[in-house]
Amino acid sequence: MTYRTAVVKRNIELIGMFPFVLLGKIAGRLSPLKTKHHIFLFFPSADIGGSVKVNIDITNCIKDQRPLIIFSKTPKNNQFRSFFELEGFRIIDLHKYIDNKVYHFVNFFFRGVLSTWINKVERPVVFGGESLFFYKILPHVKPGTKTIELCHLNTWIDFSQAFAKYIDIRIFSTPKIKRDVESQYRQNNVPLPFWERLRFIDNRVDVPSYQKIGNKILQVIYVGRGAPQKRVHLIAEMARQMHETGRPVHFSFVGDVEKIIPEDVRQYASLYGQISDEEKLHEIYTRSDVLILTSAYEGLPIVVMDMMARGKVIISTAVDGIPDYVTHGQNGLLITETEESKIVEQGVQLLDFLIANPAAKEEIGIRSYRYAVEHFSGETFCETFRKLFLDR
Repeated sequence: MTYRTAVVKRNIELIGMFPFVLLGKIAGRLSPLKTKHHIFLFFPSADIGGSVKVNIDITNCIKDQRPLIIFSKTPKNNQFRSFFELEGFRIIDLHKYIDNKVYHFVNFFFRGVLSTWINKVERPVVFGGESLFFYKILPHVKPGTKTIELCHLNTWIDFSQAFAKYIDIRIFSTPKIKRDVESQYRQNNVPLPFWERLRFIDNRVDVPSYQKIGNKILQVIYVGRGAPQKRVHLIAEMARQMHETGRPVHFSFVGDVEKIIPEDVRQYASLYGQISDEEKLHEIYTRSDVLILTSAYEGLPIVVMDMMARGKVIISTAVDGIPDYVTHGQNGLLITETEESKIVEQGVQLLDFLIANPAAKEEIGIRSYRYAVEHFSGETFCETFRKLFLDR
């Protein structure tokens, strides 16, 4: 989709929804927001996931400002909800009303309500963390509102370009996504002033002290969703092939992947399911040697950062933002094949390399840890985001 096409589509929608938005604005005036906020955080849901974890981190960085949090998407598990329920915060969960295509006019109505609440605030700040509803609100907020977007994947960049003029700061969590948007702007002749609004900011994780783990057999773990693009079945096939030949390796899986792992592989692998207890999750990370990912596309998963922060070896397909952080043979190992059978074959080869070369495994892990110390500091992360939110 070109920039001009996206803008035309946006304008047509704005005209069509006008009566419902107007009705919402009237309702917003008749029922004003009873709590006071100047920062409005638009998040999709509180499901387990890397992007949600980043939203939690940002929320904690500005918790003294007592922002208003708006959830807009139907959750699948909502297991991170408690992390948003901080003292002094208010959460409005609208998914029952606005995440329904049959009653989409209600979505329009709430755009009017929320924009009216925002527009009554002096110098409001509106932030969107992977929330489509955030973009829909933007045309309705008053001039002078500071608007900030955070993007972890390039999935929605065709859609979001229509709202570029409304966004003061577009933040990307990997250099690759920022380059993708710059390429899109270049191809579509997006006005030059919009380019100055593009920024890259690393996500953050806690970096504990380095701890050497002496496992007798190689402990390999997958952590993540069972979504199709993750291609967990390829990791299961690696586990099968290595088990059948008696290699000294054990595979573990964290996430909703039970239905993806074949019955025979379950007999000799560990399946932890979804884990919301961070202490337990980090204990599993610490006991592991290798994180393996076979995604078809990826930003920079928080689990990659977490495992690097514990000095673990990352083995991943060389997709999207991963090679910006993982340098093959230095602080991790990359799978460069693209055919599924070849991905499995190369993944097994890399695991065999680590089994045969424990000194190399340790050295790669140490470099991985050093990279995390240098790039993923929580203090730097909070300072950066607080400055964005509070500097006017």
